[in-house]
Amino acid sequence: MGKPEFLELLAFHLGPLHIGATVLTTWLLMALLVGLAWFGTRRLSVDSPSRLQMALEGTVLALQQAIEDTAPGNAARLLPFIGTLWLFIAAANLMGLVPGLRSPTGDLSLTVALAMLVFLSVHWFGIRIDGLRAYLRHYLDPNPILLPFHLLGEVTRTLALAVRLFGNMMSLEMAALLVLLVAGFLAPIPLLMLHIVEALVQAYIFGTLALVYVAGALQSHELNHKE
Repeated sequence: MGKPEFLELLAFHLGPLHIGATVLTTWLLMALLVGLAWFGTRRLSVDSPSRLQMALEGTVLALQQAIEDTAPGNAARLLPFIGTLWLFIAAANLMGLVPGLRSPTGDLSLTVALAMLVFLSVHWFGIRIDGLRAYLRHYLDPNPILLPFHLLGEVTRTLALAVRLFGNMMSLEMAALLVLLVAGFLAPIPLLMLHIVEALVQAYIFGTLALVYVAGALQSHELNHKE
């Protein structure tokens, strides 16, 4: 049992690849976010900023401050990735509120892709700042015998990141569908508020965990330099 998916009607094959509703919804979402960013920044003004400009600036400043609190001194470096991750997941979670569409984050393939991006970014930032040899050396601390546990931890936390978001969003949509089937449209507003709150909370948790993982890689660099 699942929510009816309008974009499934537009699914097609590109060679061996199946371009399904999740991919199409993701493309639509990216186009909307890019369009919003273009529309909101095409006439920037210092003297008389528009309401949209002030809203975008407030959002960016809030994201920047949240990153600065977790990874001091690295907000400018991490904001493009972490901020995009936060905004994309929040918007993707809220797509389920649109009639005929389903949250793409309720598909395990997308959450795995997002978790893999986080996994690669952790090592990208670590190696870029510290160098390959110095970064790999932190896996041998405090004792080389712990290396298998460090590697196992890298894999399990990436899987947990993907499954946590997928499970929560899938269960949220299933619960919403069951309530609608039982109560009809007698309780749409509480259900709507629950979906919005849960969607934002899940986006915040995923982005915060990604930030903590990346900040951990940066802190290992600082510890290496202190030693």
